[in-house]
Amino acid sequence: MRKKILLLGSGELGKELVIAFQRLGQYVIAVDAYADAPAMQVAQECEVINMLDGEALDGIVAKHRPDIVVPEVESIRTERFYDYESQGIQVVPSARAANYTMNRRAIRDLAAQELGLETAPYRYATSFETLQAGAAAVGMPCVVKPLMSSSGKGQSVIRTEADIEEAWQYALEGSRGDLAEVIVESFIDFDYEITLLTLTQKNGETLFCPPIGHRQERGDYQESWQPAGMGSSELAKAQEMAAAVTASLGGNGIWGVEFFIKSASADESAKVYFSELSPRPHDTGMVTLGHTQNFSEFELHARAILGLTVHAIEHLRNGASAVVLAPSEVPSLEGKTSVPKFSGIEEAAAIAGTDIRIFGKPTIRPYRRMAVALSFDQKERDVMELVSKAKEVAALIRVGTDEIGKLKA
Repeated sequence: MRKKILLLGSGELGKELVIAFQRLGQYVIAVDAYADAPAMQVAQECEVINMLDGEALDGIVAKHRPDIVVPEVESIRTERFYDYESQGIQVVPSARAANYTMNRRAIRDLAAQELGLETAPYRYATSFETLQAGAAAVGMPCVVKPLMSSSGKGQSVIRTEADIEEAWQYALEGSRGDLAEVIVESFIDFDYEITLLTLTQKNGETLFCPPIGHRQERGDYQESWQPAGMGSSELAKAQEMAAAVTASLGGNGIWGVEFFIKSASADESAKVYFSELSPRPHDTGMVTLGHTQNFSEFELHARAILGLTVHAIEHLRNGASAVVLAPSEVPSLEGKTSVPKFSGIEEAAAIAGTDIRIFGKPTIRPYRRMAVALSFDQKERDVMELVSKAKEVAALIRVGTDEIGKLKA
């Protein structure tokens, strides 16, 4: 059962997925917009194209004739997937799911209007003026997000009228592709947020990983921990909502379903708000690389894609992750390019109950996520203590640069 798999997007999450596929004897062609991306370093073949160029994407599919197409980023002409499915190519999780979830408009309308899931009040905007109207409709403070972006890029909070123009420009700068449209949503009063990794299967029932808590900064995750502490009724509601939206979209694989949780009070019952959904491994789910479960999120995704049944997801131990970032300022190299240079790894590795994953990204830029630190212990261990330990490891790893010569013309 050896499949030819075309992986569209070759960052650190794609790299771990390729490793999971390789362990199951698969053949992977890794594709991204730049050379030597992390997943390319472990795949059998690689291609460099602009995946927003539909003709280039069609050309790669025609060249390699894959059995399976696996999207791992948002910046893809996903409308082409319907044609690939008609050719007999398996699209993960499905052409419909990939097309819907790469755009916040489609997935939010599905969740709120078709399925009736509770979400923040929201509007769409295609100009500064319509963003003004949208902010007035949902009320301030409110959150602005590009319809197509990842890792929090382009997201900001509008607190006053004076923030609207800057939020509009920032959203356009952070948008992936050529879509100049944003969603503006009411700022929910919530106590915490979680990622609920949800596994849909061809030959098995829908399963859920223990919930993952996380903290964001600049719109990107900084630490995550598993399991997130939450009430059984809130967890059951989140699982019900995740099952509904993934069933509607169809297909098999791991889904990162994000929720805002408002805990119960003396006056109100707890509330669970659907936020977003990704049809692929989630960055906060890198905590599962610390063997917190019997299968990591990447192994679960690979098995579901290949139709291999997972009978249960077992919580083995508690864990946490903390990202290692490039510095906030990277010096200009005047026509030269640079590669990351790491130090402090020996000191970090000396801390018991921890691990490190260096992604292998070929270049550096301010705040770029370059590695992740993991900590883990028995299920009785306080997860926030593990977060502190993971942050301690991450802080020991320093990222610098080395020049490697003139840039090609």
